[in-house]
Amino acid sequence: MSILGKLSGAAAGFVLGGGPIGALIGALAGHFLIDREMPTLEPGEAPGIVFTIAMIALAAKMAKADGAVTKDEVETFKRLFRVPPHEQASVDRIFRLAQEHTAGYEAYAAQIGKMLAGNPALLEDILDGLFEIAKADGVFHPGESAFLERVAEIFGFTPNEYRRIRAAHIGPDRNDPYVILGVDHAASDDEVKATYRMLVRENHPDKLIARGVPEEFIRLATDKLAAINAAYDRIERERKG
Repeated sequence: MSILGKLSGAAAGFVLGGGPIGALIGALAGHFLIDREMPTLEPGEAPGIVFTIAMIALAAKMAKADGAVTKDEVETFKRLFRVPPHEQASVDRIFRLAQEHTAGYEAYAAQIGKMLAGNPALLEDILDGLFEIAKADGVFHPGESAFLERVAEIFGFTPNEYRRIRAAHIGPDRNDPYVILGVDHAASDDEVKATYRMLVRENHPDKLIARGVPEEFIRLATDKLAAINAAYDRIERERKG
């Protein structure tokens, strides 16, 4: 029997320590107890159960971030997990239970992060899957972006680690302070400071006024300088934090 086919047995064969995922599995197990005996887990299957439940629950919560679940998102989930037709009903049931559950997505992420704290690669795999689902409809919604950034933070990823993961799926974030300054995330403090000072010199409105450029360019330079200052301040705060 596949991992998906054993989801109902997780409540009996794997101790999750309660929490929103335990409640979700309990609700699912209650359904299966009505008409069949719950199977038990084979050795080594628990991580697969955790991973699958985590993906379904967080994908269900993320669906609310942009207000709708699209056909493309559903098809991407099926492709990632190779859901057999005869098990689709079980996946749909978990997805619906997760959406209806009163626990917020942060509670799911916190429990998953705690359970998989010693396995950052698996936590990154979960983020990878969520990114693929989020972008499946061709639109990376701001709500999905905020959702994924917060989940990554709860999982214990640093801002730079999250940007790396995000860039692999979406491309560089134009609001990324490192992108704004044009420096690498691994740049030293001295490199960041030198680049910042050079950009301030080049884009200072007074310098443009001295060159006699049109007023519109001065306004643009003022806005750009504000963005440069904000980016440098953000990098400083992150590195000191």
